[in-house]
Amino acid sequence: MNIRTRVLTGTALAVALGAGTFGAVSASAAQAESAPAAAAAATAKKDGGAEEKNFTTTTHLTIGAATRAAQAALDAAEQENQKVTVAVVDRSGNTIVTLRGDGAGPQSYESAQRKAFTAVSWNAPTSVLAGRLAQTPNLKDIPGTLFLGGGTPVQAKGAPVAGIGVAGAPSGDLDEKFAKAGADSLAK
Repeated sequence: MNIRTRVLTGTALAVALGAGTFGAVSASAAQAESAPAAAAAATAKKDGGAEEKNFTTTTHLTIGAATRAAQAALDAAEQENQKVTVAVVDRSGNTIVTLRGDGAGPQSYESAQRKAFTAVSWNAPTSVLAGRLAQTPNLKDIPGTLFLGGGTPVQAKGAPVAGIGVAGAPSGDLDEKFAKAGADSLAK
């Protein structure tokens, strides 16, 4: 055989062996990847729901529901000629939506977010939490919180899933009334 034929034959043989090896490695990898999943499924079935013990399902407020609640709170404030900002946060305290009403003061934006965060963090209206400051004054030192009336939690099956905060009205009682109107709108 001439050199050219030897090189082509050797190359073809190397390609064939490489493809076979690659296929075997790929098949082994696929089997190895599926083995833990199959074992986990078998274990979950075998011990009657191990999977259920390791994971939880949570309820979240959708962006649509958060927006409707914020708008309901803002509408309640506007009916009483109050200029407020409304913030809705999720269970983790992350802002979902904020609506700043026409003429609301610049401080109301952050205050509404902090009231919502505080309400969902303790699963209680902020007016109730403000009363606890007498017994535990260092609560106010927790970052991101604001212990003034105007925040209310949103619950699903008794657990907090969101918080609504309102700021800008002349009193925390009014702010909280509007926040509650937002939370109540979700029950409809």
